[in-house]
Amino acid sequence: MPKFSYQAIKDDGSTISGMVEADSVETANSILLARGYLPSKVTAEEGAPSRISFIGLQERFIPIKTPELILFTKQFKTMLRAGVPIIKLLTVLEDQTQNVRLKRIVSSIAQDIKEGSSLYDAFRKHPKPFSNLYCRMLQAGETSGALPDVLERLIYILEHEHKVKSDIKSALQYPIIVIIFLGIAFFVLLTFVIPKFVQIFLKAGIDLPLPTRICLVMYQILTNYWYLILGIAVAGITALSYYLRTKQGKYVRDTFLMKLPLIGPLFIKAAMSRFASIFAILQSSGVAILDAMKILSGTIGNAAISREFDQINERLEEGRGIAEPLKSARYFTPIVINMVAIGEESGNLDEMLTDVSEHYDSELEYAMKRLSDAIGPILIVGLAAVVGFFALAIYLPMWDLTKMVR
Repeated sequence: MPKFSYQAIKDDGSTISGMVEADSVETANSILLARGYLPSKVTAEEGAPSRISFIGLQERFIPIKTPELILFTKQFKTMLRAGVPIIKLLTVLEDQTQNVRLKRIVSSIAQDIKEGSSLYDAFRKHPKPFSNLYCRMLQAGETSGALPDVLERLIYILEHEHKVKSDIKSALQYPIIVIIFLGIAFFVLLTFVIPKFVQIFLKAGIDLPLPTRICLVMYQILTNYWYLILGIAVAGITALSYYLRTKQGKYVRDTFLMKLPLIGPLFIKAAMSRFASIFAILQSSGVAILDAMKILSGTIGNAAISREFDQINERLEEGRGIAEPLKSARYFTPIVINMVAIGEESGNLDEMLTDVSEHYDSELEYAMKRLSDAIGPILIVGLAAVVGFFALAIYLPMWDLTKMVR
C-alpha cells in the first residue's frame, strides 16, 4: 500500500510527524483524525497515487452549488455553537464535504487560519463560492463575538435567495422550452417544407404571393450565406458576452431590464427585497451603516442600483441619515424610503427592513405569477403568427393552383 509522510498537531498542541499507509491523501487524513491528530501537511511519497493534479482540474470545473454551500454553513454553525475549536471544525468539514473543490478550499482556509489569518481574511481568498456578503457577515460575527447567530442569519439569506432564483427559473422554464421548439419548427419549415412546395408552384407557372416570396428569400439567404450568418452570430454572442462582463455592460443590461414591461417591476422588487433583508441582518449584527452600504453595493446583484450607492454613501458621510439620501436614488420605492424613515425615528430600523423584505417577497411572488399568466397568451399569439405566416405561404399559391386545375 502507498505511504504518505505527514505533519500533524496533537491534542496538547505539540507537533508530530511520521508515515502512514493509505490509498489516497483523503484516506490518510481520515486515519490521522481517527488517531486524534489534526493533519497540517500530508505528502505522497514517491510511487504513491497523488490526486493533486486531478483535484486541481476539478477545482476549476466542478461548481459549488448553493445547496452545498447552505449545508456547509449549517454544519459550520452547528459545530461552532457546540464549542468545537475552529481548526478541528474545519478539518471535520473538509472530511465530510463531498464536493472535491469545496474540500480543497476548506483545506486551504484551515491552513491560513493555522498561520494566523482571521476567518474573514481566509474566506475572502475564495470569492467565487464565498461572496463579499458571506465574508463580511463572518467579519461581523468575529467582531461582535456572536458568530453562530450571524451564521444563522446568513443561512436565512442563502436559503431565501436560492428559493427566489428557483422560483424565477421555474416561471421561465416553460416559455424557454416553447421558444426553442418554435425556433426548431421555423427552421424545419423554412429549409425542408417550403422549398419543395415552391418548386411545384414555379413549375406550374404560378405567381408567388408575398408570404411565399419572403420565405423563398429567407431560404436562399440561409442556404447561400449560412457560414456568414453563423460567424456573425458567434462573433456577436462572444462580443456581447464579453461586454456584459464589464462594469459598464452590467450597468446597461440591468438598466435595460428594469425598463421592460412585466419583467422590469419584477427585477426592481427582487432588488428591494434583497436590499431590505440583507440590510436588516447587517443592522442586527452590529455592522456600521457605512460598512453596510458598502457591502450592499457589492451584493445587491444589480449594477444599476449599485451605482446609486455611491451617491448615497457620499450623503451618509455628510450626516444626512439614511432615508434622505435614498430619496435621491432613482430605483428605491416610496415604501422602502418611508419604512426606513420610520425605522430611523423609532430606533427599530432592522424590524422595519424585515417588514419591507417580507412585503416585497409577497409582491415578488405575485409578480412572478402575473408574468407566468401573461407569457402564455404572448406565446400563443407568437405561435399563431408563425403558423399563420407559413400557412399563407403554402396555401395561397395552392389555392391558385387549384383554380388552374379547374
